[in-house]
Amino acid sequence: MVLLAAAVCTKAGKAIVSRQFVEMTRTRVEGLLAAFPKLMNTGKQHTFVETESVRYVYQPLEKLYMVLITTKNSNILEDLETLRLFSRVIPEYCRVLEEGEISEHCFDLIFAFDEIVALGYRENVNLAQIRTFTEMDSHEEKVFRAVRETQEREANAEMKRKAKELQRARQDAERSGKKAPGFGGFGNSGMGSVTSSSIITDTIQPEKSKVAPTSVRPSGPSKALKLGVKGKEVENFVDKLKSEGENIATSGAGRKAGEASKVLQPPVNTESVHLRIEEKISLNCGRDGGLQNMEVLGIITLTVTDEKYGRISILVNNNDKKGAQLQTHPHVDKKLFITESLIGLKNQEKSFPLNNDLGVLKWRLQSTDESLIPLTINCWPSESESGCDVNIEYELQDEGLELNDVVITIPVPSGVGAPVIGDLDGQYNHDNRKNILEWSLPVIDVKNRSGSMEFSIPGKPNDFFPINVSFVSKRNFCDIQVGKVTHVEGGSPVKFSTETSFVVDKYEIL
Repeated sequence: MVLLAAAVCTKAGKAIVSRQFVEMTRTRVEGLLAAFPKLMNTGKQHTFVETESVRYVYQPLEKLYMVLITTKNSNILEDLETLRLFSRVIPEYCRVLEEGEISEHCFDLIFAFDEIVALGYRENVNLAQIRTFTEMDSHEEKVFRAVRETQEREANAEMKRKAKELQRARQDAERSGKKAPGFGGFGNSGMGSVTSSSIITDTIQPEKSKVAPTSVRPSGPSKALKLGVKGKEVENFVDKLKSEGENIATSGAGRKAGEASKVLQPPVNTESVHLRIEEKISLNCGRDGGLQNMEVLGIITLTVTDEKYGRISILVNNNDKKGAQLQTHPHVDKKLFITESLIGLKNQEKSFPLNNDLGVLKWRLQSTDESLIPLTINCWPSESESGCDVNIEYELQDEGLELNDVVITIPVPSGVGAPVIGDLDGQYNHDNRKNILEWSLPVIDVKNRSGSMEFSIPGKPNDFFPINVSFVSKRNFCDIQVGKVTHVEGGSPVKFSTETSFVVDKYEIL
C-alpha cells in the first residue's frame, strides 16, 4: 500500500487539514480533493471511488469527510483498516467534528497522522500507542525539571537567609547607635584615605549564564559608597524578596506617609505533628445590598515529621453553625469521623505519610444568606456641583473574627487629580497610575467593628465600582478546630501544633 495523502475536507471538497506522505504540490492536493465530491455516486453506499490515477477511500464524519488518497494498486482492505484508525484518531483531539475545531487542532492531528503512516506505508501502531508517542513524555525531562525546581528552592532559601542576616545586622546597629556594618568586599574611593564598604549579595539563578561583574572606578569622593547607604544591589535584592512574597521591615525614616508597615512575621513553632487549618473566601455583593454568591473552601492539612507519630488519630471540634459540608480524604475512616469526629486511617496498621502535606479534611460552604457576610461594605456616591461626594463605611458582621491588614480598594476616575479626603478611620493611599484609592485598616475586630471614610472627586456614581476587599485572619470563618491528637495504640496524647489562616480569594462589591 502506498498512501499519497490523508485529509479532512468539507463535503464541497475544501481541504481543512491535509498531510502528504509523498512529494505533492499544494495545487495538486487541492485539485484532487476538489474533484472528490463530484466523483461520488449519489444513492450508492460505497467507501471508495477511483479515477484513472488515484483511489479515494473515505468515511463521513458528520458534515466532513476523512479521505485517504492512495494508488490504484494498493490493497483496499488495508486501506479501509487504515481509514478506520485515522477516523478514530480525530475525536481524540477534537471535541466536536466541525471545521473550526479541526483547524484549531490541526497540528495535533498532523503529528498523529505521522505516527500512523511513514513514507506512504502504514506503521504497526494502535490508538493507545499513538497517544503515548504524541504526548512525548520523557523521563529525562522530568528529572531535569525536578533538579531545576530543587535548585530554585535552594536559591530562594539562600536569599531569605541572607535577607534575615542583613535585617538582623541593621536592627543590632540601630539599637547600639552605631552605623550599620557593610557586607561583602571593600572598594576604594580613589582618594587613598577614604575606604568604604558596599553591600553585595549573590543570588543563585539556575539556567542563566553568569555575567562577569565590571569594575566601577569612582571619579571622586562624591561617588564613594558610604557605610549604611542602601545601594542598587540591596534595592534589587529586597525587590526580589518582595516578589517572592517575603515581608521586609523598613526603617521609619525611609517609610512614606500613608504606607502600611509590613513586618516580618515570627516563625511558627511547629511540632512533629503539625496541622494547618486554611480557609479561602470568594464573595460577590451588589452595591445596593444583596449577596449574589459566597463560597468558603476550607482544608485541614496534616504534616508528620517523626515516624513514631505516624499512627495517630485527630479529634476535630466541629462547632460550625453556618452549614458547611465536610468531606474526608479517601484513606480516612469515614464512619469513625461521623460517629466520633475522629480522623484516622481506614487501615489502622498503616501510618500517615512522613514529611508530606496531606489534606485529611476539607469543607465547603456556599450561600446567598446576607447574614453570613463577614464584612459588609456600603458605598454611597452622590453627585454634587463639583463632582461626586462618596461616603463609604464598613461593619464587621461576625464578631468572632479578627481581620488583619484590611485593604478596601475603590476605583476612581483618571485624569481628575487626587481625591479630597474628609473624615477617615485608618489610612489611605491614592495610586495615580492604577487610578485606585486604597483604604487601609490594620485591624477590624469586635472593638473596632465599624468605620467610615468620606472623599470628594469629580466623577459619576458608577465610577467607584467594583470595590475590592482583601484581608487575612488567624481565626477561621467556619468554627472547625483540632481538639487533640492521640496515638492509635493506647490513646496517649501527642503534642501537636496548629496554624490557622483565613484569606480572601475574591471579595467584590459590584
